[in-house]
Order: sequence, then C-alpha cells, then structure tokens
Amino acid sequence: MSVRVSGLGRRAACVVGLVSAIAVSGPAAAESLNEALVKAYQANPQLNAERARQRATDENVPQALSGYRPQIVASLSAGLQGVRNLLPDNTIQTATLKPWTIGATVTQTLFNGFKTANSVRVAELQVRSGREALRNVGQGVLLDAVTAYSNVLANQALVEAQRVNVNFLRETLNITRKRLEAGSVTPTDTAQSEARLNRGLADLNAAEVALAISQAIYTQVIGNPPGRLMLAEPVDRFLPRREETNDLALRGHPAVLAAGFDVDVATTTISVTESSLFPTVTLQGNVSRSNDGDINLGTKRNDQASVVGKIDVPIYDGGLVAAQTRQAKELASQSRLVFEQVRGQTRTAAAGALVAHEGAKVAVAAAESEVRAANVALQGVQREAQAGQRTTVDVLNSQQDLTQARARLISAQRDRVIASYTLLSAVGRLDVKTLGLNTPDYLPEVHYHQVRDAWHGLRTPSGQ
Repeated sequence: MSVRVSGLGRRAACVVGLVSAIAVSGPAAAESLNEALVKAYQANPQLNAERARQRATDENVPQALSGYRPQIVASLSAGLQGVRNLLPDNTIQTATLKPWTIGATVTQTLFNGFKTANSVRVAELQVRSGREALRNVGQGVLLDAVTAYSNVLANQALVEAQRVNVNFLRETLNITRKRLEAGSVTPTDTAQSEARLNRGLADLNAAEVALAISQAIYTQVIGNPPGRLMLAEPVDRFLPRREETNDLALRGHPAVLAAGFDVDVATTTISVTESSLFPTVTLQGNVSRSNDGDINLGTKRNDQASVVGKIDVPIYDGGLVAAQTRQAKELASQSRLVFEQVRGQTRTAAAGALVAHEGAKVAVAAAESEVRAANVALQGVQREAQAGQRTTVDVLNSQQDLTQARARLISAQRDRVIASYTLLSAVGRLDVKTLGLNTPDYLPEVHYHQVRDAWHGLRTPSGQ
C-alpha cells in the first residue's frame, strides 16, 4: 500500500540546520554565550560565596602579623568599701571609702620560638591556596554556564524538530484517512500512521519537559531566564596542541596548584607546632594610679610604673606538644598524598577531555552526513510511495530515521561546544582573560593588600 505525501519532504529538509536557524536569526536583543558567561561571572551565588570565603582567608595574615605587635590593655576599677574599726579605747570608727585604680599594661613578645614568623608564612600560603581554589570554582561556574546555555539551545532545537515531526505525521495521517475512504489503503495503514503520530506527540512532550528543566537550570546558573539565544561556537582557537595538554594541566590547573600550596601549609604548620618547645621571652611595661581612701589621711594615692622582662621555659606539658607535632607531621604526609591524587585526577581529566573533544568533532561530522543521507532517503521513499512502490510504513520509518538523525546532530553540536570548554577548563585556562569576556576580572589581591597591614578597624573594605 502506498501514500502520497506532497510537499512534506521539502518542508522537512528545512530543518537540517535547525540549531543555527533558531539561534542566529533573531532580534538584536538575543543573548550570546559570552554575555551569559559575563552574567554568571558577576552574579553567580556560588562564585560570590567563594570570593567572600577568600576575603575571610585574607584576614589570616593580619591575625598572624599581630604576633609582632605590642598588646596594650587598659584597666579601670572602682567601688564602694565600708570600714568599721574597733579602737583600743573601745571607740568605733566607721567610714565609707571609694577606692579606684586605673592603669595600662603593654606586653611585647620578643621571642616565641619563631612561631609568629611561621604563622605568617602559613597564613600567606593559605591565601595563595585559596586564590587557586577560587580560580577553580570560577572555572566550574563558567563551565556550568556553558553547559546550561548549550542545553537550552539544544533543547529548543529538539522541541522544534519534534514539532516538525508531529506536523509531518499529522498530515500523513490525514492523507491516509482520505485514501482509506477512497479505498486506496487499508485500515492498517491508518492505524500505523495514528500510532506514529501518538509516539511523536509523546516525544514532543518529553522534549518540552527537558527544555523546561534546562531553562530552570539556566536561570539558576546565569541569574535570569533564557530568552532568544545566539549560536554557541566552540573555543578551539584557545585550546593547546594535543602534545601540550598533559603538561599544561599539571602545571597550570588551579586544583593542582592549590594542592601544592596545601602541602606547604601542612609542612610549615609543623614548625608552628614545634615552636611551643622553645622558650618564650616577653617584655611587659605597666603604669597605674590608685586611690585607697585612707581613713586617717582622708585619701592615699599610689602611682606605680614598672618594666619587667620574662622568660618562660617549657619543661613538661604532659606530652601535648609532642602529640600535636606528630599529628602535624601525619597531616603533612596526608597533604602530599592528596597532592599526588589531585595530579592523577587532573591528568585523567585532561586526557578524557581531549579524547571527548576529538570524538565530539567526529560525531558532528557523522551526524551531519547522517542527516543529509536521511533527508535524501525520505524524499526518495516519498517519490517511490507516490509511484506505488513503497508503503505507508516505509514513509513513516524514513521520517522517523530523519527525526532521530536530527536529534543526534543537535546533541552532537551541543556536545561539541561543551567538550571544547571542558578541555579548556581541564588545562586551567577557562577564565575571563582567556575568553576575552567584557567584564573586569575579579582580583583577590586587591582585598589582600587592603587588609594585610591593617592595625585596626572593624569595617571591611566593602563597607560591611
């Protein structure tokens, strides 16, 4: 049995370039991928939270530097004192005194086993590790934004492809019903067309659900709902040569650099702990004035000033420092093992990203060839069906093959874009500077220098 489907093949052929047709032809207000990345870089909550964490880490340095500075404490005490004295002549003397004392103490540490110097070094290493961790989170947010953008773009194209498919199947069913009334086909042809239409409607519904989910994720990552999106292009021009990928990842990936600084932090912490075994030398100056309210003289004022040097030599602390030192050494060993683990994971991720990127290019080329061939096949089957050489199910199968080929092409084009950005992230280069985004790069060094040598002040540089 055959069916005549006039004009549908030419209409279906218009969807071969579906992704680009949806993306590039639109109003000037269409959002580009770079614009979406700028929004994510500026307003993503995860990234801004990590920036706040890094600013908090910066404060470790002035805290450690405070060990070099004098500690000044002022004191004031005042009160009422009732006195009742029994004298030798059996007379009673009573008085209400108002004693007070005011003073100031200045303490300066002269030597503490190099604890302050090593604590400052630990704090500075924590800052450098935190900066790399921030850069790593920034890469992850930008990659999430690319993925969300590409998913919305692909799902919009898939919905449109499924709508074209449904229109094709609905028109095929209408024609088949007319030919059934004319006696040219059997009820089997109508049932087959009806079944394929219902399957197409289910596929369209699934595509619309996937689009709604991807739009919600886009809003979460980018900060606003997606509108009309422009075509997303791969970033092959920024990618390294194949033979350079592994070395660049191990030398430049922020996760590897952060783990390396963590090793230095753990190693220096051992010296901080061992400093408790050394003597501590301090110099303390004190000035005070007090009024005792003497009963006989009415008042008695005392003025005192002193400068005292003090040496504390630890003898035995119950094994506390020894246990802390052993603990610090084990933690340093752990950090070195974690560093090697991160290097291995980075090496694997870079190799996987490279293979996925090359495979994505092959997949796009294969999918484009498949769509062209499937479109030619559908047109041929339609002509043969008009001549009575093909059945209705042959046309339906050919249309299904074309729809599936388009879906694979759309997915391959999406994967192609994401794979290129994933490879750029795997070598540690997915950042504002490399991509040339139109937004100022966040510089954690600015806040660090604002607070490093601050001796006082409760307000943060941001005014909070």
